[in-house]
Amino acid sequence: MKYIVGYPIKENKAFLQSMIEHKGSIAEVYFSFGDIPNGRSALTADEALTPFEVQQRQQEDLKQLAAAGIRLNLLFNGNCYGKDSQSRAFFHRIGNLIDYICREFGLASVTTSSPLIAKFIKSNFEGIDVRASVNMEIGSIEGLSYVSDVFDSFYLKREQNRNLAEIKRLRLWCDANGKQMYLLANSGCLNHCSAHTFHDNLVSHEAEIAAMDNGYQFRGVCWDFLAKEGSRDKWLQRTNFIRPEDVALYEGLVPAVKLATRVNAAPGRVLDAYLHGRYRGSVMELLEPNHSGVFYPRYVENANFSDGFASHVLRCDKHCENCHFCAEEMRRATVVLPADPSAKV
Repeated sequence: MKYIVGYPIKENKAFLQSMIEHKGSIAEVYFSFGDIPNGRSALTADEALTPFEVQQRQQEDLKQLAAAGIRLNLLFNGNCYGKDSQSRAFFHRIGNLIDYICREFGLASVTTSSPLIAKFIKSNFEGIDVRASVNMEIGSIEGLSYVSDVFDSFYLKREQNRNLAEIKRLRLWCDANGKQMYLLANSGCLNHCSAHTFHDNLVSHEAEIAAMDNGYQFRGVCWDFLAKEGSRDKWLQRTNFIRPEDVALYEGLVPAVKLATRVNAAPGRVLDAYLHGRYRGSVMELLEPNHSGVFYPRYVENANFSDGFASHVLRCDKHCENCHFCAEEMRRATVVLPADPSAKV
C-alpha cells in the first residue's frame, strides 16, 4: 500500500528526509499554503518563526520533495471561507496560487471541501486531480453522484473504514464511473460526531476567533464525552482508525491511504509504523486527535490486538448495542501504567 502523507506544520527535517527516503511508498504529500483556511491550523501559525520564514522554509521543502519525484497535493479543505466563499477575488487568488505552485514545484492534485473551488479548478486547470475532502463526509453512491461532475476522486467518510461491503460497493461504482477512492487511516475522531461540522468551522476561522475576548474554549466534544464514567469503554467501537497491521486488508480496494501527520506530535513515528506495518505502543499516539490524556494511566497497546480484530469489524453488522466484541478487544489490549514512585501523594 502507498501513503498520502501530510506536510507537518511544525518544522521536522527528519520527517522530510524520511518521506524522501521512502518515496517509493509515498503516493503524495499534501500541504496547505500560506494563510488560506484549511482543515488544520494555518501553516504560518508557527510562533517560533515569522510568516515569511515559514513560507521560505516550506518552499525549500517542497522543492526537495518535487526533486525526489514525489507528487504534491494542495489543500483548500477549510470548512468555511466566510465572505470570500463565492467572491471573484478569492478565486483569482486561488488561481494565482495554483499557477505558481504548478510552475515552481508541479501539482498533481488538489483536495477541497468546496464544490465551488472544485468547479473552478475543473474549469480552468487541466491535468489536476480534483479530490473531495474527507470533511465532506461522502460515504454513499448518492453522495458521490451529486458532485461527480466536479470531483475526480474522493476520501471516503471515516465511518465507512470498517465496512467492507460498502467499500466494495463504492469501489465498483468508482471503477464504472472513472473515479478514484481513498481512505484516511489514522483519524482519532469518534464516529458520527455531533459537533464535527461546528469544530471544522471554528478551525477555519481560528485567526479571527483568537483575536476576540472569548468566553469559551472548544477543543471538541470527544474530550468531555470520554472523560465521563463508562464512556472510555466504548472508545474502540466508536472509532474508525485502521491499524498499521491491518492496511493490507484494503489492498485492491484503494490505491493509497491518507495519514494525518500535519499536527501529530511525532509524525515520523506515524509514518514509520505504517511503512513497516507494525507498531508497539499506545495506538492513540498514532491518531489525530490523540486522546491519550483522557485514558492515563491506562493506554491501549496496539500490539495486544488480536489477529482477527480488523477482519471481524470489517464484516460485522455494526449493531454495537447487541455486541461486546470491541469492548472485550479493548479490555484485552488495555495496559495500566505502574504508579510513579517519585510522584507526591
